[in-house]
Amino acid sequence: MIFKRKNKDAAPAKSEQTIAELNAAASQSTEAKDAAAEETPAAASAEDATATGAAKQNPHEGPFDGDDIENHDDYLDMGSLLIKPVPGLQMRLEVEESTQRVIAVALELGGSRMQLQVFAAPKTDELWPGISTQIATGIADQGGETEMVPGRFGNELLARVPQTAPDGREGYVVLRFLGIDGPRWFLRAVIGGAALTDADESKAMEDALAQIVVVRGDIPMPPTELLPLTVPQGALTHPDAAAETPGTARPERGPETTQIG
Repeated sequence: MIFKRKNKDAAPAKSEQTIAELNAAASQSTEAKDAAAEETPAAASAEDATATGAAKQNPHEGPFDGDDIENHDDYLDMGSLLIKPVPGLQMRLEVEESTQRVIAVALELGGSRMQLQVFAAPKTDELWPGISTQIATGIADQGGETEMVPGRFGNELLARVPQTAPDGREGYVVLRFLGIDGPRWFLRAVIGGAALTDADESKAMEDALAQIVVVRGDIPMPPTELLPLTVPQGALTHPDAAAETPGTARPERGPETTQIG
């Protein structure tokens, strides 16, 4: 499965934390942003939709489709993904050793990290309901826990994934799995680090995700096939041995790192 993730090198998170506690911490920024709208009929409707598993992304914010953005000059062009640079943002490219192709992009800002992968999708059916179920099943098979919670971009998975530290100690790492269905594309984001407990860092990561642009292209591709990613033109890269987003797979070759902004 292309969505199953495993990494033995990441440091364990605090194992005494519960899903309920993590949920409360991760949702602080969302609660603050939505506080003024909680008493409106629209907010009540959104709450009802969440209860039935039908929460949707705000149509007035991104991630956006490439056809909806006229000027791409202000973005870092990575082929299927356009990324808006912000001060302090770093980018890591995850490369598949056997093919040397870029299969994922990780954005780092402050003490948080977000891995991005983009896939081809059907014209009508949504992929996130089925993929989120696969992710939850895979984590449960590893002895971890997941909980579906409402978020800024719709329902997301809050997960505690078993991890083994380099010294052999067993523990858990906490992650947020987000899936966004677009027109013939599907964008998956995995957020880890300080954004799980810090409201400001959570908002910064979400704001970065909201500015992503997906360029699907016209080439026919089967659903769940990775859309092509490329190294930005003129980017200066160097090998870096920093740990990847915990709980996600990574090729053996070290990532390429680029300072943005």
